[in-house]
Amino acid sequence: MDRHTAPPRTNWTFLTNHARVLATIARDPGTRLRDIASHCDLTERAAQAIVTDLEKAGYLAHTRTGRRNRYEITPDTHLRHPADDHLHVAALLDLMTSGTEHSDATPHQLRAG
Repeated sequence: MDRHTAPPRTNWTFLTNHARVLATIARDPGTRLRDIASHCDLTERAAQAIVTDLEKAGYLAHTRTGRRNRYEITPDTHLRHPADDHLHVAALLDLMTSGTEHSDATPHQLRAG
């Protein structure tokens, strides 16, 4: 490598862990927290903190069914960043979940109206 060339930055990604967790839930609203963590390469504690963040911000709710949670996404909530706040979370989830093999519901169906 030339001494004037900076090393490539490899510590960034296009998507946040919050987006990954929300997309994982969109694919399977009945998924377990440990499966969310595994799919997103997170600890269960980190996944739980993200789910809590998403619930507090109004993007997500859950109901208890026996020993399991069933998640419900609010698709008409706006993205948080000022540059993107004109977009609904449903648009992001449509992009992130299109072409997935199994999904219990599309993002638009996740919120009972």
